[in-house]
Amino acid sequence: MSENVTRGGGRKGSSRRDMLKGAAGAAALSVFAGPALAQAAKEAPDLAKLATDGKLPKLAERVGANPLVIKVDKVGRYGGQIRRGLRGSADHNGILRLVGNQGLVRWNLAFTEVLPNVADKWDVNADATEFTFHLRKGMKWSDGKPFTADDIVFCIEDCCKNTDLYKSPPSPLVIGGKVGTATKVDETTVKFTFASPYALFLEQMATPLGQHPTLFPKHYASQFHPKYNDKVADLVKAANMSDWPTLFRAKLGDIEIPSRWGNPEKPVLDPWVIKEPYTGGATRVVMERNPYFWQVDQEGNQLPYIDRLTFNISQDVESLMLDAISGKLDIQERHLDTLQNKPTLSQNMQKGGYRLIELINSSAQQVQIYLNMTHKDPKLREIFANKEFRQALSLGMNRKEIIDIVYLGQSEPYQTGPRPGHPWYHEKLARQFTDYDPKKAAEMLDKIGLDKKDGQGFRLRPDGQKLFFAIDVIPTLYPDEVDTLELVKRHWADIGVDIKVNTIERALYYTRGDNNDHDAAVWPGPGGLDPMLDPRDFFAQHPQGSRYAIPWTLWYVSNGKDGQEPPESQKKRMKLFDDARATADQEKRGKVMKELFDLTADAFETVGVCLGVNAFGICKNNLQNVPLRYPNAWSWPNPGPALPQQFFFST
Repeated sequence: MSENVTRGGGRKGSSRRDMLKGAAGAAALSVFAGPALAQAAKEAPDLAKLATDGKLPKLAERVGANPLVIKVDKVGRYGGQIRRGLRGSADHNGILRLVGNQGLVRWNLAFTEVLPNVADKWDVNADATEFTFHLRKGMKWSDGKPFTADDIVFCIEDCCKNTDLYKSPPSPLVIGGKVGTATKVDETTVKFTFASPYALFLEQMATPLGQHPTLFPKHYASQFHPKYNDKVADLVKAANMSDWPTLFRAKLGDIEIPSRWGNPEKPVLDPWVIKEPYTGGATRVVMERNPYFWQVDQEGNQLPYIDRLTFNISQDVESLMLDAISGKLDIQERHLDTLQNKPTLSQNMQKGGYRLIELINSSAQQVQIYLNMTHKDPKLREIFANKEFRQALSLGMNRKEIIDIVYLGQSEPYQTGPRPGHPWYHEKLARQFTDYDPKKAAEMLDKIGLDKKDGQGFRLRPDGQKLFFAIDVIPTLYPDEVDTLELVKRHWADIGVDIKVNTIERALYYTRGDNNDHDAAVWPGPGGLDPMLDPRDFFAQHPQGSRYAIPWTLWYVSNGKDGQEPPESQKKRMKLFDDARATADQEKRGKVMKELFDLTADAFETVGVCLGVNAFGICKNNLQNVPLRYPNAWSWPNPGPALPQQFFFST
């Protein structure tokens, strides 16, 4: 079969380029091969001393023959610590976003192109069913052991495909209902093979959920795996664990669980390694420079420039705000980036010694409302599943008032779908039922059998009970959603629908969703700039995120083995998305997605409030090589793709 070779680069996603024009800001990055630099490389003084004393190998041995060379805007100086804040015991993604960006490939700064990372280059066959990755020769884990193709094969074949560890294989490894295969070609070459075309595979590997191939070091992790250790039961017993998967998770973690950052003994490929772990009761997390990190700048200086990271753990946003204003945070957007905080942070820039950076919103929606259409209460399920009920609620919402009061006029009424200006923008999907028409809303509710009311004017269900439901929201994470829902509560009371704004802690929010115990929930609706990478609101695709029908999602990701079989429209969209993922031609892919968006618009499953608003973060004035603006997305886990390893303090 003829090869379509892509060496040191990837397909360009023109759908996002215009919207992010200029996003590179002050720190435009480029990558080029530079094996010779390894010989002339320089390193941090503390590592140089260890190497001189014979306690570490020489730098050339540590970074390998072909390190990734980052052309930084300013060549930095070594030293210092970056201080950042976490919220409570379940803010592990706050670490991932700064540190965990070490997959086979990565995004460029503009979120338009996939670049080399752990893989130096790759080949893709003509029908996008085979991806051959060429790894960096001499690359090491943080404990100095070689990183090879064996590690990737172990991660995929022995871990991700193990049904004791994963009920279903991670979705980025699956296309057409079948999981791909990873095979070793030689020590530094590994091939991924899929049963059907998977044109989106490289882009998926650049997202956080695409990190599995580089997550588990075989030489360390195999001691906790029964295939490689027939005495693993003894380790389970000694650790007082219930089974080997529980022990494996405790020692190795996973992409999105706290234990990923809880074991200082676990080797990693990250710029910094855990010294003080993220465990229950911890008040801070500390990470220190990885002596074996495999990236250098254009002058051969080993990265990272910064010595250590310190994540102080706060229990509320107020504490983080005080830390920011008093100059105790060096770079922070997470938890601070609400419009309500912007005036305070703007007024205190001189006092705190920081500047503001702009975060380009990749979301379609600021507050997406998900009514649980698979509710355990059959009567409520029937009401939520009625499209006219959802349309009536949408018409009964005064979006202009919400935008003016909560978002200071900086948005516009919106449902879901690619953002205005995106090539795939879909007018009906974005704008339908966004007018404020409480009279029509009331008439629609009467028409569908909700015409009877109690003494307070609230509508009764067909079984005579009051129509009442709660909407779950996380106040510490998205306080603007609470403010929005309080206004929605008043708007919907005017049309006879009573709701509770159910403010809960994040862990409980997820537990209720996972168990299908929620009436409704809210979340910022993704897919504005990255509709292919996060389509959770276009069909039931995300096992935690498609909160209007989690059981349908489980059916999709398990290929029909788990969950509940969804309606025909959903099944058509699932098939269309799988077709789009397999379509390399952008124009043809766009046509497939247009058909999917048509069906989503007709189904009207979620209720949106307004277009996602650009956010902001703070950055200390002396922290250099930080872009002036960059995307704000889970698929582009800011600020990670801006490469914090090349940040440095000027003084």
